[in-house]
Amino acid sequence: MTLTPIASNQALNDDPRRYEHLSIIRLEDPEAVARAARSRRRHPGVKSGRQNFIVAADHPARGALAVGDDPVAMADRRQLLDRLQIALANPAVDGVLASPDIMDDLLLLGALEGKLVFGSMNRGGLAGLVNEFDDRFTGHTAAALEALGADGGKMLTRICLGDPDTVSMLEATAKAIDSLAERKLIAMVEPFLSIRENGRVRNDLSTNAVIKSIAIAEGLGSTSAYTWMKLPVVAGMERVMAATTMPTVLLGGDPDGTQDEVFATWQAALALPGVQGLTVGRTLLYPSDGDVAGAVATAASLLHHTTEVSE
Repeated sequence: MTLTPIASNQALNDDPRRYEHLSIIRLEDPEAVARAARSRRRHPGVKSGRQNFIVAADHPARGALAVGDDPVAMADRRQLLDRLQIALANPAVDGVLASPDIMDDLLLLGALEGKLVFGSMNRGGLAGLVNEFDDRFTGHTAAALEALGADGGKMLTRICLGDPDTVSMLEATAKAIDSLAERKLIAMVEPFLSIRENGRVRNDLSTNAVIKSIAIAEGLGSTSAYTWMKLPVVAGMERVMAATTMPTVLLGGDPDGTQDEVFATWQAALALPGVQGLTVGRTLLYPSDGDVAGAVATAASLLHHTTEVSE
């Protein structure tokens, strides 16, 4: 996929100094982040019958900057913040999933009013790292998320049966789930069965592999009361969703198909029981035609909102 630059009429401002004030605030008044978090208006809460739309922006913290054919598409922080603000300005977008650095920028920009907020917890499994499966928890902690007034934390859970680091990663994930549950915060677990091929980590997206990853992940921690699944859209999604009773959000990944093909697969999966919405990043923030607002609006139109809301 070859990317088209963000449309000039969508850019909030093309001044190269447009985010300089963030650096000044961080220099002179770092407590401003905590004040912004305390004063932020919270999301009214998730409900059955209303699927949620969360924009993901935690890829750079793992060194994963590529989108399509561009190996550094997400490297320009100003462009990323532009794109995130365009996405979050759509009232159908319910929230964000971000690493601490991006989350703090968005808080200072006032972009998270009334939004769901999920922090990215483990970013230590850097893309291409020799110990990539040793995915340390180097981002948000449960205590920090509670202090931010966040709704929960997300953890990438790649399970490699041939790598000894998997067991310590699973133990750390279980502890993170417990720590979040103690604070009544959602644990958004993103499981994969993964392998290393020619020095690179590859996630097995076969139906049976995704089902097996769910079976392992949903048993982590001493309670699953606050656990959600974050799952890829793969073949056989009916079987995949039959593997769990946990609320599930669909991830976008970095698909090979056309945007229309991707949206069609999302639409079909969103109709399945247990699917609570979308948590998508690169696909919408860096669409091939550069139209971020259009891609976000199209994705939002796929969500199911009914009047049958549980009390």
